[in-house]
Amino acid sequence: MTEIFLHMPSSKNRLGRGLGNLIAGGKVASAKKPEAETGPTPGKGAGTMAPTVTPGLAGFLEIAMTAVEPSKYQPRREFNPEALRELADSIRSEGLLQPIVVRQAGAKFQLIAGERRWRACQMLGLRMIPARVVEAGDASAAVMALIENLQRADLNPIEEALGYASLLRDFALTQEAVAERVGKGRATVANALRLLALDREIQGYLAKGLLSSGHAKVLLALADTGARLALVRRALAESWSVRELEQQLRKLKAETTVKSPGRPTAEAEATVIRDLEKRLAAKLNTRVSLKHAGKRGRIVIEYFGDDDLQRILERLGVGT
Repeated sequence: MTEIFLHMPSSKNRLGRGLGNLIAGGKVASAKKPEAETGPTPGKGAGTMAPTVTPGLAGFLEIAMTAVEPSKYQPRREFNPEALRELADSIRSEGLLQPIVVRQAGAKFQLIAGERRWRACQMLGLRMIPARVVEAGDASAAVMALIENLQRADLNPIEEALGYASLLRDFALTQEAVAERVGKGRATVANALRLLALDREIQGYLAKGLLSSGHAKVLLALADTGARLALVRRALAESWSVRELEQQLRKLKAETTVKSPGRPTAEAEATVIRDLEKRLAAKLNTRVSLKHAGKRGRIVIEYFGDDDLQRILERLGVGT
């Protein structure tokens, strides 16, 4: 069996406090007597069988790499090949500083935390990997996976948002419950989820790090999809900061208000509104403004003092 020398982690390498508490608070699963895995173990004869699980150090087990499978609740979508190679080189040089965390799922072990470590060990061709086996339901496993990535700052904004959305959708949790489980403020969770309302193209820019969450917050204030995409493409082409994007958005909104682009009947409507304002002003002998938008609006009638108000009310037939 290929040995992996497990170095106990220093304080800076330990699992994050929230994840550590969750794992420590959970029940460590008792390992069943495993069935043998076919195939020779390096350093042994061809007829020797490699075990699926063997006792490890400090309460950990060594599990066959082939017995481990990824979790469908893994929030990470992107695994950078170069970063994985660097991690693999570190493991080759220093050993695996942190075991993976798994739960038993039938004949397999499903990853809860440590998929990058598992993938890096695969790149090294290792047959066994140190693991801590815990008993966890689907919801707890999903929360643990999300917390580990959040604490390591490994997720891009869209992966983080999708992780929260999974907890809401798959486990019927409220935003408050999600925030409590992952140790975040409710506003943090709500703002992250808002990113999923953006166009797929913009989500892609966020996932690749081409846009920041600050840029995304500004873009969410623009409802028109076409205008939003045009603006974000300019922002990328000209490398706008968040402040520059805000300024351009204000400018765009001001131009839209004045020109009302995309509405061929805007000028005709404006003419009718001006005519109505003049007729009402003449009828009431005061200044009147009519605010019209779509099928809704309001009429503002100005008056100057109580006597003038009484006069206008009498003109309208509602005098007191």
